Amino acid sequence: MEIKAIKTEQDYNQALERLNAIFHAEIDTPEGDEAEVLSILIEKYEDEHYPIGMPDPIEAIKFRMEQMGMNQKDLVDVFGFTSRVSEILNRKRKLNLNMIRKLNVKLQIPTEVLVQEY
Repeated sequence: MEIKAIKTEQDYNQALERLNAIFHAEIDTPEGDEAEVLSILIEKYEDEHYPIGMPDPIEAIKFRMEQMGMNQKDLVDVFGFTSRVSEILNRKRKLNLNMIRKLNVKLQIPTEVLVQEY
């Protein structure tokens, strides 16, 4: 078990191959410990080299509505009027703090996503 820092793409690919080989190792065994450490190192490398940005707020709202089987009229209680729902979803009106709070509760979308510029 030779574990080293992942500094290059080659190191990363080797770590992935090794993790794939020992992925189903028993917990509290040498290979299980190796798999755990490798997964941490791989995650750190991926976070640094392949960051995933936050989704667009409006796209997040639309996606969550689709997941929950909702339509625009289901958000009238959040935005106030049917026309305002359409304005928000068509990017003609910005979200305000009150709307963000209600969306966070109703759709369970993190506020960090909703407060972004779009």
